[in-house]
Amino acid sequence: MSFQPILIPVFVMVILTFAVAVVMARRRFRFYRTQRLHPQKTATRKGMSEHMEDERAADHFKNLFEMPVLFYLAVLVSMMTNTSSYWLLGLAWLYVICRIAHAYIHCSYNNVFHRFKAFISSYFVLLALWVVLILDIVLF
Repeated sequence: MSFQPILIPVFVMVILTFAVAVVMARRRFRFYRTQRLHPQKTATRKGMSEHMEDERAADHFKNLFEMPVLFYLAVLVSMMTNTSSYWLLGLAWLYVICRIAHAYIHCSYNNVFHRFKAFISSYFVLLALWVVLILDIVLF
């Protein structure tokens, strides 16, 4: 199988996921150190929420295993059916850009209105990606 350009946005999403994990880990380690808190006190989700106020990165890390799963599946289906078009590639990149914006907003200043705009944009881009994929498979 030859290289397929649609894999590049997938690689960027994977890098984003690992980057958010690093941000989450750094914030937690800093929190443990500054609060002199033993990590065992945060061994559960309840314990974490009781002790740590800022869980933006952790919340976003969880988000990266929700809707993006449909993105990964769409790319896989596209590759399995040998369906690729500039539309699919463009939508894949647009989806990744929306997710990067969403991650930046969520992990930094966390304005809910801005975050929602980034999320809903990624939602509709992902929906369009699936519609194009389905039409490409069914019609061509």
